[in-house]
Amino acid sequence: MSKDIVVIGGGTAGARLARQLTRRTTPAAASSVPAASAATPTVTVIGEEEHAPYNRVLLAEVLAGRYGPEVIAQPGTPVRRGVRVVRIDRAERVVQCDDGSVVPYGTLVLATGSNPVLPPLRGLGADLPDGVHPFRTLDDCLALAAAVREGTRAVVIGGGLLGVSAARALAERGAQVVLAQQGEHLMQRQLDPEASELLRGHLETLGVEVHTECRVRGLRCEAGEGAAGTVRAVELADGYALDADLVVLACGVRPRVGLAQAAGLEVRHGIVVDDELRTSDPHIRAIGDCAEHNGRVYGLAGPALEQADILAALLLTSPSATALTAPPSGHADAADPVDAADAADAVDAAAAAVSAGLVAAVTGPASASLPRYTGTRALTRLTLNSRGTGLGAGPLDLAAFGETNPLPGDDVVRLADATRGAYRKVVVRGDRLIGGILLGDLGAVGELARTWEGDEPLPSTPLFHLLGGA
Repeated sequence: MSKDIVVIGGGTAGARLARQLTRRTTPAAASSVPAASAATPTVTVIGEEEHAPYNRVLLAEVLAGRYGPEVIAQPGTPVRRGVRVVRIDRAERVVQCDDGSVVPYGTLVLATGSNPVLPPLRGLGADLPDGVHPFRTLDDCLALAAAVREGTRAVVIGGGLLGVSAARALAERGAQVVLAQQGEHLMQRQLDPEASELLRGHLETLGVEVHTECRVRGLRCEAGEGAAGTVRAVELADGYALDADLVVLACGVRPRVGLAQAAGLEVRHGIVVDDELRTSDPHIRAIGDCAEHNGRVYGLAGPALEQADILAALLLTSPSATALTAPPSGHADAADPVDAADAADAVDAAAAAVSAGLVAAVTGPASASLPRYTGTRALTRLTLNSRGTGLGAGPLDLAAFGETNPLPGDDVVRLADATRGAYRKVVVRGDRLIGGILLGDLGAVGELARTWEGDEPLPSTPLFHLLGGA
C-alpha cells in the first residue's frame, strides 16, 4: 500500500495543508524532529479549478476591480489542476479521476469545500439562465466582472456576508445594485439590528438599494442563446418585479459531501470527523468547509486554516500516531493498534512539530500529547472599501464574534456614535466575554478578541474603556 498523502481539493484548506506538509524546516528544527517523522511525505493535491490556489476571502476585491487575479494567487502549492476525482476506492486505497488516472494513497484528505446554495426559484433549474451568477469561485468572480458595466442593473439575492460584499463591489463598478434580503436585517448571523441598520445606511449612501424582509419568488427570463434563456427581472412574492441585467446568487453554501457519501463515509450535514480530523475510515481525514466537527460545519477561512495546521502536525508525526485514538462515535472501522514505544515516539514527534513552527501549540488537556482540534472561536471581520470621496464613501470596518444576542441575565454594554457611524457592543455572561460587535472604529477589537478567544476572565478595567469609551 502507498504511504503517500493525497489531498482532494486545492482551496483554502487543501492548499494550506499541502504547504505545511511540504515546506522545509530550518536545520535546527529538522534535527529536533524524531527520526520516525523526519521524512517528508509525498503530497499530491488534486483540484478541479484551472487556477492556482487563491485567497477566496479577497474575491470581492477582484470583482470590485481593486486587485487582479494574480494578486490573490497563493504560489508555491503544486496542484493537479482541472482534474476531478470521481470515485474513492477504500478497499484498494486509490482515487479515480475523470482524466482516467488512478492515484494511490496511504492517507487521503478530503478538502472538497462547499457549493453555493441555489434557491428554489421559478425559472432557476440545473442550467442557469444567462446573466445569473453564483459568487463562490474565481471563475464566478471573473464572469461577473466581465458582465458588469456602468449602469448595469444588478440584483443580489442574499444579504449575508457574501451578498453584502458582492453588492458593494458591484456598486464600485458602477452598477445599479438592488440587494434583496429575506431576513429582517443584513448579516443576521453576525450583526444585531442596530449594527445592521448602520451597515444598511452605509450601502445606501453608495447607491445600493436595500430591501429586507423581501422574499424572491422567481426569475423572469426571455429566450436567449442559452437553453435557460436570459434573465430580465427578479419577481418578488408581493408581485413586484425588479428589472435585472445581472443576478447574483449569494444564498449561502452547502458542504460538498458527494464523494464521501458514495464511499460510505459517515456524513451528516458535513463529513463527520473527530478531534484528529479523521473520518469513519481511519485512512481518510477531512478539513475545511466539507468537515463537520462536534456537530458544527464552520464554512469560514479561519477554521479551515486551523484545521489544516493541526492535521499537518498530526501527519508529520510517526505513521502510528494516526491511530492512537478511536474514530468518532458510531464509526464502524477501528483504529490500528500500536505499541507503547510507537505511541511515545508519536507524542515526541508531535511536540517537535509544534516547536518547529509547523503548527501553533494547542491549548487544553490534549496539548500534553498529540495536537487536537477542539473547535475554532471564529471572528468575522470585513472591510468595505470605496474609491469615492463623498458622504459614506469611506471604508467601513466591522468585526463580530461569539454570541451577539444576549440571553436573560447577560450584561450588555453598548456605545453608539451616529455622527461617526460607529457602533460597539459586548455581551458578558458572568466574568466571561461571550460576544461582541464593532462597526466603524475597530481600535478595540484586538484586545477584545484575545480575551474572547482565550476564554479568559474579564480584567478589572471597565468594559467601556475596552470599547474605547472615555
